[in-house]
Amino acid sequence: MAKSIYTNEYQKVLKKLKEARTESGFTQVEISQKLKKPQSYISKIERGERRIDVAELSILAKIYKKLLDYFVK
Repeated sequence: MAKSIYTNEYQKVLKKLKEARTESGFTQVEISQKLKKPQSYISKIERGERRIDVAELSILAKIYKKLLDYFVK
């Protein structure tokens, strides 16, 4: 497995993203449908294979009904 290019802080954001999705009761498929993206889009974000930017994080925060700072605290 290749060494991750992401910091420990970014790994925490990814963990919070997955937790927020599961706490909200959504599957990856449901979220991907809301975003009009393939399911692999969400999967790759949660696994750290695809980098997420602030705009995407903000959209997901709204879907999960979380404040943006939930993901970065």
